Amino acid sequence: MLFPEKTFALKDGRTCVLRPTSPEYAEQMIEYMKKTAGETPFLLRYPDEVNYTVEGERELLGRILEDPGQAMMMALVDGQVAGNCSISGHGPKRKVLHRCSMAIALYEEYWGLGIGSAMIGYLAELARQIGFEQMDLEVVADNTRAQALYRKCGFVETGRRLRALKFDDGTYHDELLMTRLL
Repeated sequence: MLFPEKTFALKDGRTCVLRPTSPEYAEQMIEYMKKTAGETPFLLRYPDEVNYTVEGERELLGRILEDPGQAMMMALVDGQVAGNCSISGHGPKRKVLHRCSMAIALYEEYWGLGIGSAMIGYLAELARQIGFEQMDLEVVADNTRAQALYRKCGFVETGRRLRALKFDDGTYHDELLMTRLL
């Protein structure tokens, strides 16, 4: 989905631009996925699982950009990618057309500057424009920092998946299900 850019001031005084993630950022997005996966254990992938080609990523970003039913947004600070987030529907069945899933990650150096809140707020606006009535997400139960952000942005806990994730060290981690009504 194409949508207008938004600019806002970060807590440290720098400027952040929220804009659609477009194909020309394919290489930077692959690097972003690898690096963020290594900065926190709370994302669904490990860095070595990021095996996308630049051409494949470019095609994917182009499809998302042209799809009026989903949105992918990037945050740029000083012209550099700081984070990315997206919403996508739960499928074409009428019973779930009112719901979308949200995902977000930021480089660690940009945590705590207000980018996550701004991205989630803008995604909620876009989700309403698309016609969604609620945003759903999953978060690792141990990730209390992210949970605090989501609660601040209007999400409430709606359930728990026991042992939803198994880390490479053999430990299991529950996932919390959270929803924000739009």
